Amino acid sequence: MATEPPRTPWLLPGPRDMDPDDDLVAVGADLEPGTLLDAYRQGLFPMPVGRPSDPPYWFCPVRRGVLELADLRVPRSLRKACRDFEIRVDTACAEVIDACADPRRPDGWIDADVRTAYLRLHELGWVHSVEAWRDGRLAGGLYGVAIGGLFAGESMFHRERDASKVALVALVDLLRESPGDRLVDVQWRTDHLASLGVTETSRADYAARLHAVLQTDLPARFERTPNV
Repeated sequence: MATEPPRTPWLLPGPRDMDPDDDLVAVGADLEPGTLLDAYRQGLFPMPVGRPSDPPYWFCPVRRGVLELADLRVPRSLRKACRDFEIRVDTACAEVIDACADPRRPDGWIDADVRTAYLRLHELGWVHSVEAWRDGRLAGGLYGVAIGGLFAGESMFHRERDASKVALVALVDLLRESPGDRLVDVQWRTDHLASLGVTETSRADYAARLHAVLQTDLPARFERTPNV
């Protein structure tokens, strides 16, 4: 059972406070567990796009990238690749985040503050990693924030061909194991993600969908004793 941290003292923007044409909706606050969870529950997420000394930048995309579980596309080659990896959950969350933060990756955005914040949420039982292993080596994976029926994907990586896609397939399979309304939020749609079934929805429709999925219980596979 995840541990609920103290609520944030910050007032995060609601739908009426957001520019209808801008994905960036606020700058400020902090990355404390209570702030992060309040943000995700309102459809916001942080991304450090300014200078290292800047406060957090908060986004709520006008066009949101989402994956409905039923829409996942798994071509035959990917289904075959899934048999080549061992799937583990929450056994190497720090290593997954570090791999996603590798500075050699293009458009990297995960800095030390983000790493610390999400590992703290992991310790409290809110952040989870889905990992693809082969021959005792972490080959790829993803991590994100799980609240009720929402899995807010943060980043994914691969060291071997198809390993990140295999982790995504495993995530969807894991979410399907538990009943209830569930959704994978990927923040923005890309051509790569679209090939796997990701679509776009409006900010307003995402907010309505979010309200529904947050009423669902956390997936059974994510229920564990927090490290507190």
